[in-house]
Amino acid sequence: MHQPPMTDSTNNRGYRLSNIDMVRGLAIVIMAIDHVRDYFMIGGSQDPMGDPNASAVLYLTRFITHFCAPVFVLFAGTSAGLMAARKTPQELGLFLFKRGLWLLFVEVAIISTAMTFAPFGITQLGGQTAIIMQVIYAIGVSMMVLAGAQLLGRRFCLIAGLAIFCCHNLLDYVWPVTRLVETKWPLWAALHSQMSVSQGPFFILFVYPILPWVGVMLLGFGLSAVFDRPATEQRVLLLRIGVAMIAAFFVLRLFDGYGDTNHWQTQARGAIYTAMDFFNTSKYGPSLQYLLMTLGPALVLTAYADRLNGWLKNTLVMFGRVPFAFYIAHWFLIHAASVVLGTLQGFQWTQIMTSFVFYPKGYGLDLLATYCVWFGVIALLYPFCRWVADIKARRRDWWLSYL
Repeated sequence: MHQPPMTDSTNNRGYRLSNIDMVRGLAIVIMAIDHVRDYFMIGGSQDPMGDPNASAVLYLTRFITHFCAPVFVLFAGTSAGLMAARKTPQELGLFLFKRGLWLLFVEVAIISTAMTFAPFGITQLGGQTAIIMQVIYAIGVSMMVLAGAQLLGRRFCLIAGLAIFCCHNLLDYVWPVTRLVETKWPLWAALHSQMSVSQGPFFILFVYPILPWVGVMLLGFGLSAVFDRPATEQRVLLLRIGVAMIAAFFVLRLFDGYGDTNHWQTQARGAIYTAMDFFNTSKYGPSLQYLLMTLGPALVLTAYADRLNGWLKNTLVMFGRVPFAFYIAHWFLIHAASVVLGTLQGFQWTQIMTSFVFYPKGYGLDLLATYCVWFGVIALLYPFCRWVADIKARRRDWWLSYL
């Protein structure tokens, strides 16, 4: 006998799927490790995976967070696809466009401020205000694209998403090679590369090149059809797609000819360091190999998530239902806690009211203490997220869809 899709009957938002929410909750909790490391670890490299002197533990600390952004973007598209059963295409398009605009505002005005605590300018940037365009920006723009694309249906979004997903690395051969802090390129370069724009009082950093993420969002919308299937069929399809992605990653990575400009090589330090180089794929922008490496295991986990039970799953599901509230709150909490640590270590509090890349030399904690801070952040955010999740479960106010 067919089982129905794995919706949560205890939630007024009946389209919610506990397996998606659990994986998304796991991603949001893991993501916080990376941000705590940025703000608390002494002498921490911004890219431990590309640092030849990084320990295996530090490498893994960064590696596990690679799964987060792809999960958020893919399942944002999937959630939009599931909402299509309750809205007309025109209603869904308007909602996605407005939510995309809202996310852009949040990234520019709220999250950039939380990351720097310097809305009126950073001394190290010559007094300019940093506007940091990251994953919320990528989701917001991708939603605005999806608002129009979904009018053409799931199949179109699936095909278009697959085309961008698989083929965007063809631009590697013709697109300008840029760096995040370069400002000499026109704005279109930010579609596929990191870059910055210095405009009047603002220094805008495009951390997340947008084109590949649009592909992931469209793909997620197209894959939402899988979650309309009965639970058993859904599980089989997710498992097959996930395993196929993992296999494709290993094939592409072993041949090392297409899908990532960061090539790997055998390391003289031994097999562990060769493996570390092998899995060091490009996130900015996300390469085909990076996306296969992260989304494949994520879909496999999603396939089996409904079979899990207990307090840990329930906690992750709760976090996964309020990822936006968690995301905003955790930036303010982490940065505020780093200001407290800085003053306790003898620095002026004003030295910590800036981007973490400008924190004073000698500030910070070791990796073990950084993990302890991460645990404390999760514990402190639990009551707030539980409160928001309870409100969203009980009520259907229109504004709750924007949280």
